[in-house]
Amino acid sequence: MMIARMVYRLPIAAMCAVVLAGCFGEEQEDIQRWMTEQRNATKPTVAPLPEPKRFSPAPYGQEAAVEPFSNVKLTQALKRDSAQATANAALVAPELNRRKEPLEAFPLDTMALVGSLLPAGRQVALVKVDNLLYQVKVGNYLGQNYGKVTKVTETEVSLREIVQDAAGEWIERQASLQLQERSK
Repeated sequence: MMIARMVYRLPIAAMCAVVLAGCFGEEQEDIQRWMTEQRNATKPTVAPLPEPKRFSPAPYGQEAAVEPFSNVKLTQALKRDSAQATANAALVAPELNRRKEPLEAFPLDTMALVGSLLPAGRQVALVKVDNLLYQVKVGNYLGQNYGKVTKVTETEVSLREIVQDAAGEWIERQASLQLQERSK
């Protein structure tokens, strides 16, 4: 019974293989033929390049105007700059000629106002830097920007600093140290 089944199945399997092989080859040829036809029918189109524009020089009409690189104009600009530099130098010159104080070696943001005293009626601030206490009064200097103390109160030390702005000019600005609350 087993052999009889195999005898029937073998011719059926062979016929299926022949039918499939015949169909497969014919479809491949049809697809190849269609692809060849499409490839031959399709022609690429390239747009032509536009004609280059003709250069026409523009006439220079500023012969009578002031020349931007003339010696007169440069001399005027240099005089104006030197006058401004002299005014700026006058602001910082006294600071460069005096003796530096100890607290000018530290940036202002590393200092902390921790208290104040009132000896002999003059307010004195206690400033802490690197775990050391310093007494500061009006007229002393703090920080690295020529900061001169202008006012001392119980809760604040106000000072005037001389700094360079973005253009390199020396200007005055106000700064202050606020009393720091002690954290536990």
